[in-house]
Amino acid sequence: MGHDVFKANDKIAEKNRKTLDKHRVFSVNVMGAIGSGKTTLIEEAVRHLKEKYRTAVIAGDVIAEMDASRFRKLGVPTIPVNTGKECHLDAKLVEKALNDIDLDNTDLLIIENVGNLICPVDFKLGEHLRAVVVSVTEGDDIILKHPMIFKTAELAVINKVDIAHAVDVDAEKMRDDILSLNPDVPVILTSKHDWESLETWISFIELGIRRAQEAQRK
Repeated sequence: MGHDVFKANDKIAEKNRKTLDKHRVFSVNVMGAIGSGKTTLIEEAVRHLKEKYRTAVIAGDVIAEMDASRFRKLGVPTIPVNTGKECHLDAKLVEKALNDIDLDNTDLLIIENVGNLICPVDFKLGEHLRAVVVSVTEGDDIILKHPMIFKTAELAVINKVDIAHAVDVDAEKMRDDILSLNPDVPVILTSKHDWESLETWISFIELGIRRAQEAQRK
């Protein structure tokens, strides 16, 4: 039965991807545990990309309105998606949310997944980029305790590195653990207090947008 659920989800995810491609929308699925700082990283990306690229956000959570209100304050269309008892978004929920977004006037769609490092792994959404955010506050053994989400990631972010020493965590060990699971994945170290690190995160998203736009022009 589980296999059938994943198969059905993958089919809808493929449909979502085709819809996004048709409207030339680049989408990022941002996953990570509660407290990893993914909402703050999304806010920074939206704040610095919205003037150049028409941006929308899907905020997924058990109670999604809390984060959704933070994104709305930045002046971008935001769709809250309540997952109820489910600990992840799925392609069907995203499909429904896409109906509420003006895709013809959107270049970038950022999807904030539910705070969890296990549940979202098997549920593709139709995204172009799967990003995982992990914080040093979760401990430097968190990577190897949750290998699958890092094995399938296309971008890994180690966040809050400015307090790594204070919480006795080795951010470089975390990077090495990620690369031991997924040798080709880009790994970024970030802190909201370090603009250069945030710029690297934002630039990675912008690079994805540009590559997608170039591919569509060919």
